[in-house]
Amino acid sequence: MIRHRHVRALYIGAAATALFASPAFAQDAPAAQPAAVDAQANADAPADIVVTARRRSETLLNVPIAVTAFTADKLDKMGAVDLTDIQNTTPNTTIKDARGTNSTLAAFIRGVGQQDPVPGFEAGVGIYLDDVYLNRPQAAVLDIYDVERIEVLRGPQGTLYGRNTIGGAVKYVTRRLPDHFEVAARGTYGSYNQADGIVSLSAPIGSMLRVGVSGARLTRDGFGRNLNLGIDNYNKDIWAGRGTIEFETPDSRLLVRITGDYTHDKSAPRNGHRLFAGKLTGSPVLDNVYDTNAGLNFPKQDIQAGGLSMTATAKLTDNLTFKSISAWRKDRSFTPIDFDSTPSVDVDVPAVYRNEQTSQEFQFQWSSSKVNGIVGFYYLGAKASTGFDVLLNTTLANLDAYTAGDVRTETTSVFGDFTFDFTPQLSLSVGGRYTWDQRKSFVYKANFLGGPLYGATSEFGGNPTLNLGASTNFRGEANFKRFTPRASLSFKPSPDHLFYVSYSEGFKGGGFDPRGSGTSAPISNPAVGRTYQDIYNYLSFDPESVNSYEIGWKGSAFDKRLTWALDGFYSDYKNVQIPGSVACTIGGVASFCGITTNAAKAEIKGIELETNAVLARDFAGPRSNITFTGALGYIDPKYKHYIGPTGAEVSQYRQFQNTPKWTVSGTLSGTVPVASGDLNASTTVSYRSLTHQFEVASPFLDQPGYTLWDANLTYSFGSKRQYSFGVHAKNITDVHYKIGGYQYLAANAATGQIIYTPTGGVTPTLGKEGVATAFYGNPRQVFGTFSLKF
Repeated sequence: MIRHRHVRALYIGAAATALFASPAFAQDAPAAQPAAVDAQANADAPADIVVTARRRSETLLNVPIAVTAFTADKLDKMGAVDLTDIQNTTPNTTIKDARGTNSTLAAFIRGVGQQDPVPGFEAGVGIYLDDVYLNRPQAAVLDIYDVERIEVLRGPQGTLYGRNTIGGAVKYVTRRLPDHFEVAARGTYGSYNQADGIVSLSAPIGSMLRVGVSGARLTRDGFGRNLNLGIDNYNKDIWAGRGTIEFETPDSRLLVRITGDYTHDKSAPRNGHRLFAGKLTGSPVLDNVYDTNAGLNFPKQDIQAGGLSMTATAKLTDNLTFKSISAWRKDRSFTPIDFDSTPSVDVDVPAVYRNEQTSQEFQFQWSSSKVNGIVGFYYLGAKASTGFDVLLNTTLANLDAYTAGDVRTETTSVFGDFTFDFTPQLSLSVGGRYTWDQRKSFVYKANFLGGPLYGATSEFGGNPTLNLGASTNFRGEANFKRFTPRASLSFKPSPDHLFYVSYSEGFKGGGFDPRGSGTSAPISNPAVGRTYQDIYNYLSFDPESVNSYEIGWKGSAFDKRLTWALDGFYSDYKNVQIPGSVACTIGGVASFCGITTNAAKAEIKGIELETNAVLARDFAGPRSNITFTGALGYIDPKYKHYIGPTGAEVSQYRQFQNTPKWTVSGTLSGTVPVASGDLNASTTVSYRSLTHQFEVASPFLDQPGYTLWDANLTYSFGSKRQYSFGVHAKNITDVHYKIGGYQYLAANAATGQIIYTPTGGVTPTLGKEGVATAFYGNPRQVFGTFSLKF
């Protein structure tokens, strides 16, 4: 029935807006509200950037939350291509492509996140597209076009943004349509034959209606080659589009915005780099880390994603505003995953992910001189499913272990958050959200024999001749309830300084491991054998939660030529979900099985500093300036309790994954007037310390500390700076750094240390070639850009 809910959600949103909006037309027109403008274009006033971290417009330095904001102008000058490009200048944040993909996102903030994209595992960082929560990470690596700003909120956001934001949230805000006819275009060409083109067109229809469309074609040859299949590796082949309709009354009291977007990613499969020669065939370690010898190429890599949303805002009185956000989204990803990256049919996994969601949110916002706040209701209905074959080198031809998982989510919440300004200097914010969360799951495992393809199931074009029997055929339901409060006390001794202390909570939903095997469930009563309850208890896991304490100081000096945001935080991380997969044998067939437990408790503490300094201005005429922007993050996460696979306490041997202890960046930028325009040059150096890919240290996959160096040169001209040219260089020193990988090798169960053979070799635990394959961040790239708007 979820296919019909998106229609109902849009009907409900429209009806509610019409109901609440009708009184608005009887009111006197208010003064125009300040928009979230691109203040970064004015280097003299970085403190004026407007964000909506608390669901209302506030300047960056007046929000008692740790927020990093990227305006459209800043993203343009740094040559940002997609969401992952903001990682290096955001403290204590990891935003990257998940293993083996261009479009699936893996995000971590302050040590909390989720690397595994399989349904059933919830995100720890919420991704929002125009206030619409993206329930799954597939197709969440958003390409940057028609963007107004991107906000990164650090720390639990459970009150205002709900479940699965225990690490933080990332808000991608698209640009409002102008009130005049406009055509805009942007083009890019550079290394690896990168050729991007983006065209936007918008026009008013009468005085109250505006329409706009955008199209993007994003292509790039591979950073390497699949030498076995003769195709690109790490290439890009994307079509994308977005359409917008806006209806706004002349007095601006009613605004209805309908948007639709679609992305089709036809890039070749991204396969890993083997870190030692194949144990079975001797497949070599290749010289180029972006090359591969992977043999799996079905199903054809193909990702399609899109959605519709309608946001309606009605100003009922000068103080009260009603807002409705209705949305539907759907995506489907076919992907061939070759774990061992050899020509052998050995740990080859044809896979598909399917996701669909419908959401509806209602808000009432109150604004006055002393009290500002919001109350609201939120609903999400979603389904997420996956199916994959596990093809292994066995004595039986065309033998396949198939796994399917299906997760249905229904979540409802009510929330409120208010700020009371006792005096111009002292403010108290309090809020809370109560959430009802339901998960229904189906987990199926079976072995198949026969078929014209190694992927024996019909899901991937096979025609199995024999089903050897289902080892797991499980259906389960779990219900959770949680209250997540938030409170902060702010003190402004002067307009240029804000001190705050805050407490916030968040939680990540529980569920069932979609890769789990019922045959592995411990038997509680040998007299009756393995029961449904045994399997339920083994496959299920509870929500995890974070309670966070934060203290911060935001300030400016020297007429805002120097601004800073300094914060320190401590988090109590409980019932930590530890998802993983291990080699297992089901019905005599080797496969891999999921094992997810609430095995851990941890404490996380750290500090963050962001600063902007105008070092000089007007030294070469009006608009000339030299600025420095810096970001520093330090984090000390420690497991206080961690039960390992043997039931022993192993916290002393466990690490936080995708969480470097230090993240540091500095950007020096200068602008000078040249002819009728402005020439801007900038250079950024960023450093990330040792990063673990999993909870146990790996000599193969862990990435030692590394430094990246970027540089940019842009020239903008025209009466409104509507034309520009740029040259951008990324990773100038061509550092090769790992961002993910797979490993299935014999290791000590307690310490995680690799067990080497007497000759110094390793022992595979899944397949015969041995799996230790790595994926790398982008190499050196140089590209030119142009943009125009008229």
